[in-house]
Amino acid sequence: MMDVNVHKHGGEAVYGLGFIGAAIYFISTATGFWVGVLGFLKAIVWPVFFVYEALKFFAG
Repeated sequence: MMDVNVHKHGGEAVYGLGFIGAAIYFISTATGFWVGVLGFLKAIVWPVFFVYEALKFFAG
């Protein structure tokens, strides 16, 4: 049973760590308050950017 729970919640852990990393990156590179707010919003939807760039890379 424990193995099932780890696999079930593994995606949430990856998204959570990715969110924290993206938020740190986008906010640390912000040049102003509203750019930081925009960076936080980008961090929420970081998988969209990741998949877009991956598909662009593989489609070449």
